[in-house]
Amino acid sequence: MLEDQYIRKIIHVDMDAFYASVEQLDNPELVGKPLAVGGSEKRGVVAAASYEARKYGVRSAMSGMAAKRNCPELIFVPPRFDRYRQVSQEIREIFLEYTDMVEPLSLDEAYLDVTENKKGNPSATKIAEEIRQRIKERTGLNASAGISVNKFVAKIASDINKPNGQKTISPEEVVPFLETLDVKKFFGVGKVTRQKMYRLGIYTGKDLKERPLEMLVKHFGKSGNHYYNVVRGIHKSEVKSFRKQKSLAAEHTFSENISSEIFMMERLEEIAKEVEGRLIRRKLAGKTVTLKIRYSDFTIQTRSKTVSEFIDSKQMILYVVKELLYQEKMKDSVRLLGISISNLNNENLQKEDVPKEIIEVQLKLEF
Repeated sequence: MLEDQYIRKIIHVDMDAFYASVEQLDNPELVGKPLAVGGSEKRGVVAAASYEARKYGVRSAMSGMAAKRNCPELIFVPPRFDRYRQVSQEIREIFLEYTDMVEPLSLDEAYLDVTENKKGNPSATKIAEEIRQRIKERTGLNASAGISVNKFVAKIASDINKPNGQKTISPEEVVPFLETLDVKKFFGVGKVTRQKMYRLGIYTGKDLKERPLEMLVKHFGKSGNHYYNVVRGIHKSEVKSFRKQKSLAAEHTFSENISSEIFMMERLEEIAKEVEGRLIRRKLAGKTVTLKIRYSDFTIQTRSKTVSEFIDSKQMILYVVKELLYQEKMKDSVRLLGISISNLNNENLQKEDVPKEIIEVQLKLEF
């Protein structure tokens, strides 16, 4: 049994194939067909895939060409992020009818703390059912949900009965459930850490739970404390209704590869203007500029520089970006360029100073 101080009622709501589902909702001719949002059979990257397309191995971040090879019948549609944001806002309004403790992770998923809620309903399971039904009635879309004592377990639970389902993991079920998981499912365990754990004979949550704290700290440093706690169902991260933005960016994928730095600077000027507009609208500035380069072989390179003063103008951004661009020779032709600004001046922002809409950087694709 978990310690009472860690027991809360957390719901993780995750929309099912959100972008693709919106497209199928707005165009009934696409219903039941394999669909990719973004990309094309010649260029670009898939931003989202319908469940019909996922059966063929089509997934987000896959090149359009690879997706078409996997699924010859695949239909490509351009993304409409304004429409996705509109639907996302409708969904968030439903969340706020139940609790003000809503932490959006993206346009299509969020955490809700319903330990104390506006409906006075003691059952988080019932609340999740109501919310999913309300979303369906208002938007026509399906959502899945996970319900448990903390954010970590709730997020894992939301995947169990996808699509259009939910799963509750009660306090007494948390530790036995975590013991059955592959360690790759645990928050903070990436590919490198997973392989290291496997080499140490740690394959499941049960294996992880059997290792003493001293051993985990020895091999994984400070993260060892996290692994020791999380496998015991202890995850203290609270649902935060305000998330401080850490960076802001824009990026463009080109219809044809670019090999000339002069042409790249022309495109980077457009991207810098877009970044400038976003910074100004949100009253932000930053000190660290990062240039992202994706080459024709899909390898990605980033180059960053931190300046002494906060900047938010296109001219200053381009000044730093130009230096980064010519920092070293390009190894190949380029299919995508992006600019991000981090180390932002929002350390002292209060909740009311932050725009209500989700601040999300979306991949801007050309066709």
